[in-house]
Amino acid sequence: MPPDVDETPLKTELPRAYCRRISLLKAQAIAADPSDMILCGDTTVALGRRIMGKPTDRAEADRFLSALSGRRHRVITAITLRKGEKIWQKEVQSAVKMKPLSQLEKQAYLDSDDWRGKAGGYGIQGPAAAFIPWISGSFSAIMGLPLAETAALLQSAGYPVYQGIS
Repeated sequence: MPPDVDETPLKTELPRAYCRRISLLKAQAIAADPSDMILCGDTTVALGRRIMGKPTDRAEADRFLSALSGRRHRVITAITLRKGEKIWQKEVQSAVKMKPLSQLEKQAYLDSDDWRGKAGGYGIQGPAAAFIPWISGSFSAIMGLPLAETAALLQSAGYPVYQGIS
């Protein structure tokens, strides 16, 4: 159930605080019984202090890819788990290097439409993986769900993550 929240960054909001806030807003927007566990997350790409969310159109995706081409940037994913009134949160920050993109590479990627709905205008789990020669951090967090941290939050909330694993 995707929650309907305004994902517009606040004026002067930094990327990590932005991700944490949006993740929390999403978790609070879902109606649930007190015993239900609601897991929400948000991922953003940060180039310095600049937040690069999901591009609104092809032109913005092109600008994002041009800005990231040949540069290191951060991918920040925040997850929020809510059970009743109790909230658990975790942010994971990874460093990513994008190779310098040729016009042909950039246009072919934009033509693929894989950029749609992706923070920073690319998804590391798709064709853009060929643009990423180096990461430092969590691959699963860059994709949008940091698995180790999610398992830890679920365990903290009493969910039997490892029950039945042998």
